[in-house]
Amino acid sequence: MKWSEISIHTAEEAVEAVANILHEAGATGVVIEDPEILQRQWEDKFGEIYQLSEKDYPEEGVIVKAYLLVNSYLGETVDQIKEAVNNLALYDIEAGPGTISLAEVREEEWETAWKKYYKPVEVSDRITITPTWEEYKPKREDELIIELDPGMAFGTGTHPTTVLCIRALDEAIKGGETIIDVGCGTGVLAIAAAKLGASSVQALDLDEVAVHSARINVKLNHTAEQVSVDQNNLLDGVEGPVDIVVANILAEVIVRFVDDATRVLKPGGRFITSGIITLKEEEVKQAMESAGFRIIESHYMHDMYDSEDDGAHYPSGDTVAPPTILDRTAITSGWVCIIAEKLA
Repeated sequence: MKWSEISIHTAEEAVEAVANILHEAGATGVVIEDPEILQRQWEDKFGEIYQLSEKDYPEEGVIVKAYLLVNSYLGETVDQIKEAVNNLALYDIEAGPGTISLAEVREEEWETAWKKYYKPVEVSDRITITPTWEEYKPKREDELIIELDPGMAFGTGTHPTTVLCIRALDEAIKGGETIIDVGCGTGVLAIAAAKLGASSVQALDLDEVAVHSARINVKLNHTAEQVSVDQNNLLDGVEGPVDIVVANILAEVIVRFVDDATRVLKPGGRFITSGIITLKEEEVKQAMESAGFRIIESHYMHDMYDSEDDGAHYPSGDTVAPPTILDRTAITSGWVCIIAEKLA
């Protein structure tokens, strides 16, 4: 069996959209290579200025890689991927260069190539995410472990927007809450909510691959009693009331269902949203306020490595992405998590 490694040079803003395009095309093992992150990682590791090869890494933008099975439809699949990347502009998503390249790899290389990128990561005060093939033992009595298979769908749960949502859930959940996770992907937020003490979580996604992946991960993490996973378009036909709605998806999608979020939430219920670049922050906030929400707070994060104490860390102590939460005035680009409350 042969595999082809597809590499897409894109802008930071488009990373999640491009990764989703690859998943929908049947790709596995999606890897995000941000030169700024990698260079910072190596500098921290060796205590010196480290220059990445210009041949392998661009000066600007991000490389998104994935693996496609080599078959008679590969050319058609790549053409569909190119078209989808080009069409991101229709949704006001800057795709950057959008250049695509292919390289053939043997199956034994593919099976291990992308796994080297994933290690256990502490994403909040209580939660550590670890890939299924890593043996990991909790370092603290109150540490909660989430196991994921990032080769299945939608990433490893350590993207800045995911971490921001998990931290917001960690603060909001006191025990016994009812929650809806819109656009659940791997189910990581739903699983986190259950482990943090939510009594019931509805995990929803339109993509059947995501639904399949989430169901497997829910079972793997022994949260099936609290978490149900269903295929659904946003909140269409979903009944409430619930205490919290969480959504880690694109800003353009969030603004489409803020009215439904209001409908399914209890008065005083929380709407936790991320997947939002800072340039789209005000657009999302205005939509929320128009739908009857009061903005409580916003948290910000760079998509880069940092050595601050509030960053996500390898359990060994080495800093990993995503790092520090920042004040709005401190950044011009990055990600935002908006936490809003439904007015009575």
